[in-house]
Amino acid sequence: MKEIRLPLRHLTLSGLRFGNPQGPKVLALHGWLDNAASFVPISGYVDHMDIVAVDFAGHGHSEHRSADAHYHLVDWVQDIHELLDSLDWQSCHLLGHSMGGIVSSLYAATFPERIASLVMIEAFGPLSRDEQSSPQQLRESVLSRLEIDSKPARHPPSRKRAVTARMLAGDLGREAASLLADRNLKEEDELKWRTDRRLRTISSLRMTEAQAQAFLQQIRCPVLTIMGSQGFDKIKVNQQQRANLIPQLQIAEAEGGHHVHMDNPHAVAEHIRRFWAQVDQK
Repeated sequence: MKEIRLPLRHLTLSGLRFGNPQGPKVLALHGWLDNAASFVPISGYVDHMDIVAVDFAGHGHSEHRSADAHYHLVDWVQDIHELLDSLDWQSCHLLGHSMGGIVSSLYAATFPERIASLVMIEAFGPLSRDEQSSPQQLRESVLSRLEIDSKPARHPPSRKRAVTARMLAGDLGREAASLLADRNLKEEDELKWRTDRRLRTISSLRMTEAQAQAFLQQIRCPVLTIMGSQGFDKIKVNQQQRANLIPQLQIAEAEGGHHVHMDNPHAVAEHIRRFWAQVDQK
């Protein structure tokens, strides 16, 4: 496993690369407020693949977006496109957890020629809201941005407190929380979070359900979705209601919560290995 830097047009992202450099290419995308260390627990079980786990902008060791920008869901799609060009990958497998799974589904729908397969862990397309909620959503978004700028940043007093806070916020075990917290911390005159605070502001808009389904309907590659047995109910509902939209869909479950790939990596990796083996045989 090694640290990598990935230059895009307007910022540079960081990540971890592990596995077989000559193996099939995999771009791994983590969840909201997580980072590339999200995929360290499963890395030893899929080491026949060449996996690049990237820190999204504003997360981990990656640069933050500029002061006049924000973190819109659809902007991650362009980041992925530039990432693949930066890596000189004409095609790859996508592996995404939570927000990373959502973004992966958008990219697979938008640029299907670049994607060999898609694995979504605790994700099944974009979250949606009724269109009538849009004015209130935008209002709350603007106010949340102004509010966060008016407040001083809060940082953990110790690594132990940081890990505990991450456990409580993400419903995951201490070992997994330690991996994520360590990559999101830096030591200056005091211990500080690396994460851009603007990631905690409210999204400007949610897609409508019709828009979310339109993306899923455009996915042409084989897809595997893995849910945690104690994962988020909303995601399970989305899977049940949208499963018929994806022609080449496989559904799996593993014991665990929302971060099932970190707390139960062997079981999750077994599902992924079997799926990739089937894809390679086609």
